[in-house]
Amino acid sequence: MALESGSKRMTESGLPIEPVYGPDALGGDWDPAERLGEPGAYPYTRGVYPTMYTGRPWTMRQYAGFGTAVESNARYKQLIENGTMGLSVAFDLPTQMGHDSDAAIASGEVGKVGVAIDSIEDMRILFGGIPLDKVSTSMTINAPGALLLLLYQLVGEEQGVAADRLTGTIQNDVLKEYIARGTYIFPPKPSLRLIADTFKYCMAEIPKWNTISISGYHMAEAGASPAQEIAFTLADGIEYVRTAVAAGMDVDDFAPRLSFFFVSRTTILEEVAKFRAARRIWAKVMKEEFGAKNPKSLMLRFHTQTAGVQLTAQQPEVNLARVTVQGLAAILGGTQSLHTNSFDEAIALPTDKSARLALRTQQVLAYETDVTYTVDPFAGSYVVESMTDEVEAVALELMRKVEDMGGAVSAIENGFQKGEIERSAYRISQEQDSGERVVVGVNRFQLAEEEPYEPLRVDPAIEAQQADRLTKLRAERDQPAVDAALAALKTAAEGTDNVLYPMKDALAAKATIGEVCNTLREVWGAYVPTDAF
Repeated sequence: MALESGSKRMTESGLPIEPVYGPDALGGDWDPAERLGEPGAYPYTRGVYPTMYTGRPWTMRQYAGFGTAVESNARYKQLIENGTMGLSVAFDLPTQMGHDSDAAIASGEVGKVGVAIDSIEDMRILFGGIPLDKVSTSMTINAPGALLLLLYQLVGEEQGVAADRLTGTIQNDVLKEYIARGTYIFPPKPSLRLIADTFKYCMAEIPKWNTISISGYHMAEAGASPAQEIAFTLADGIEYVRTAVAAGMDVDDFAPRLSFFFVSRTTILEEVAKFRAARRIWAKVMKEEFGAKNPKSLMLRFHTQTAGVQLTAQQPEVNLARVTVQGLAAILGGTQSLHTNSFDEAIALPTDKSARLALRTQQVLAYETDVTYTVDPFAGSYVVESMTDEVEAVALELMRKVEDMGGAVSAIENGFQKGEIERSAYRISQEQDSGERVVVGVNRFQLAEEEPYEPLRVDPAIEAQQADRLTKLRAERDQPAVDAALAALKTAAEGTDNVLYPMKDALAAKATIGEVCNTLREVWGAYVPTDAF
């Protein structure tokens, strides 16, 4: 969203935008070939693959999930029929926090912001009739990410799909939860242990799975500037790599399966610069700090979602234009996969029609424009190259401050990232309130009266239905087998064995998400933020 400050224009990161750019912006004489490199070559400024979209477009994912597994399954099938290349699953808050739908703390939240998954039975319904060897599935789940991955593996096995044929991603990025989102369960140290165990498990059992999607999206939604978004995300990535290496893993054994998740805003030029800077920083960190030798370990591969925080409830149809611009920025920046938000998401869950329109937006960009005809269209642009340097410099300085505090976890415990993001969010809010930052339909070009809109609403009866399903599940399962499996999980959590193997056994025996997480809570405790005291 544009910022106008008198005659001076600024980027989202607070950097000045000049009216005209030339060679001087890049330090005078410069050699484009030496400076930029080639697409698909170190430091990957121009993209992680030599041909990018000239061979095939990015993966078109649509984030969806609401109510019960039955309803979400129907939505997934509709999206696949309409041309979605990959599924992206949204889970409700109780699932994200490791609570069963009939837990007192889950009251009022079941099925509201995603699908309710309590056990293997729900997961079986969620992917019923969807061949897991033919779709790639991304799951936005963090603290209990390992549990949902194991449920997915179990459902795949029931379909006859071997684990080494499963492809997809679990977000599994708990550090950003302490910074910006809040769906954490365990303290940082055991959370990092669980992530390292997941890396090891997938390397042995599900080798094509992306074990983590290190996310800046939620920081951006909380108010982080583009420079803050990539700085704090890459700092978290460094922490995860250090954790895995400390656990005895070779960097080239797991780093090729790391992926990232960023937002794409309406400010096209800075967003393109942000993505280019992020690739360059990560490649250098992996090569110089960790000594990675496999080129895939150096590649920052990322998924992008258009900016939900920039959608407005006022004149919601205008969001179609915003999402198109945001999607274009992600494509020009070289994303590997993309989710485009539905125009009505600032009001309620997307309807079937609005979800289809969001997918059609990607298809128009892929098949009716010429952005897929050439690799890195902005390469050599004075303004984009200058912005790339500037965003990189600001991000590196923020990363240095994180390092000076002892790394991402120590900086989180000191409240550094959270404080920086809150200051950025406050600045943006002030600019919108003053009218310096234009938001069409909100602080300029308003309507005297908004047109009525009928949103999709979740049936509140879902909560009782899920509770009834849980009662039946617990009555019919082999309870001694569940108890034995949970006891084995507790023993592993108390020691050093990989917890995913007994966790899988417990889930296969029909232990619930809440029961498994509660077993781990008994051993590892629950995280309480320091600012809560």
